[in-house]
Amino acid sequence: MSEIISVEEFSHLTGALYEGLQQKVPWKSFLHSLQEKMDANFVTFIIRPPSNESDGLILSTGHTGDEVVASYNKHFFAMDPFVDLPSSSVVTLDEFIPESERKNSDYVQQFLAPMNVHHILGTDINTRDGAKYSLRISRSSESDPFTQKDKEVVSLFVPHLMHAIDINHQINRVETERDLYAGAVDQLAVGTIILDEEGKVLQTNHVAQDLIQENDGLKLTGHSLQVGTSRDTRKLRELIKQALSAQQNNTPSVVEALRIQRPSGKSDLGIVVRSVPTNQWAEGKHCPSVVIFVSDPDRQSQAPQEIVKALFDLTPAEAQLAMLLANGLTLDETSEQLCISRNTARAHLRSIFSKTGVTRQTMLVRLILKSVATLG
Repeated sequence: MSEIISVEEFSHLTGALYEGLQQKVPWKSFLHSLQEKMDANFVTFIIRPPSNESDGLILSTGHTGDEVVASYNKHFFAMDPFVDLPSSSVVTLDEFIPESERKNSDYVQQFLAPMNVHHILGTDINTRDGAKYSLRISRSSESDPFTQKDKEVVSLFVPHLMHAIDINHQINRVETERDLYAGAVDQLAVGTIILDEEGKVLQTNHVAQDLIQENDGLKLTGHSLQVGTSRDTRKLRELIKQALSAQQNNTPSVVEALRIQRPSGKSDLGIVVRSVPTNQWAEGKHCPSVVIFVSDPDRQSQAPQEIVKALFDLTPAEAQLAMLLANGLTLDETSEQLCISRNTARAHLRSIFSKTGVTRQTMLVRLILKSVATLG
């Protein structure tokens, strides 16, 4: 390794590669570091090639600009001859297609030449799940062509790039699952507040944020949560302390409940505190240790009317009435809000009972709120 790249340079570049997994734009610092090391005018990483169905996802250094990427997506990708390289091999454009065969092509004249791209070094990486990534490093016509040493330098990073791509896929799957579950909890109108090992607030979902902003029985002071009265807050802190103790001692999850009166006189908030099971291999500060679930009876769970209609084969009017009942209105209040007579409302309700197989209004409410409609 010392003959083609110093240990310090290799360490810096591999560090930038893996640190790039945490960046908002993945691998941005790695691409810029690689550009500097390779004395390139552009380094481009194609995460998703363009297709007839969608634009590609392309990261590039230099001053390409969005318009160049858009132009490549729409017009020049189809002309690009430097594609479908042998997987994980590093090759130059000259090795792939001689200059005599490409210099007068539209791709070179209309796309590469205006950007002063003359020499290109590239590698394609095919992942186990069928994805394809392409790394391209370019130099201007005034620069020296890529050498065998340049190819060997890039080859050193190909295995690490493959590992980083695999890790990125795993991170994306976990984040997608987390977002799905978080969205489901939001739809159920349940607030979630996650605390670290010191009992400080790490994260809140949208429902909890709304409740905190209302400052009606739930308040955030710094990173500490306060609820109801001073006595309520002391009780909550005792429950959090018990949950933290269970989490730190790796004992079965502790679940405690608390009811909080609100200054406004609205319905009491229901609070459940539970410890978060630890991962035996995890260690460090500011890790999720306690979760607090908050229920607000006055906050309606939003089940889309169209989904309720489809699930239970209801007419639009029946679905509308069923949703109002599920959100706590009486039959009289429902008929008034829908501007229909009580007899018409009762006729709709009888039809709903027949279609859903329930016989009481309370059963209907439970059926809707427990159905997948609330996750729509």
